Amino acid sequence: MRSIKQVTEQRDIHAVAELANEIWNEYFVYIIGQPQVDYMLRHFQSVPAITAQLESGQEYYLLKIDSKPVAYMSLISDSPKDKMMISKIYVKQAIRGSGLGNYLLDFVKHQCKKKQLHSIWLTVNRNNQSTIDWYLRRGFKVTGEIKKDIGAGYIMDDFTMEMAIG
Repeated sequence: MRSIKQVTEQRDIHAVAELANEIWNEYFVYIIGQPQVDYMLRHFQSVPAITAQLESGQEYYLLKIDSKPVAYMSLISDSPKDKMMISKIYVKQAIRGSGLGNYLLDFVKHQCKKKQLHSIWLTVNRNNQSTIDWYLRRGFKVTGEIKKDIGAGYIMDDFTMEMAIG
């Protein structure tokens, strides 16, 4: 059985950080290299970083199958711009391709409608072609580029993508 739970408790924050460590090390090393993965995990996906993000208004969610965490995401609502950002959406390698990404995207759409927002946007590394293709197949369009210095000499080199929802 699958369920999505909003992250509000310390044990959930730890579960997200553990998932991040596993997923980022299995997926992103070939795209951005181990040193940048280590840096980003430490600065953006550690327990203190996730806690600070929650305190700033980001919403984190854990997707569990049979009570085991298998994916997570973070959403940022922007009512003045009528948009919701998928800040993070990551699924364990062993279950990618099983429809969970669609399940999570449907959840995001539901959250948008609940908050009366009319589009979803995100950033994706320009070298992450399989993910770019996944979003394109679901109706997202590439809307721009962002190059952002994230410290220690690392640059996030991303496309922005967006999809209107009814």
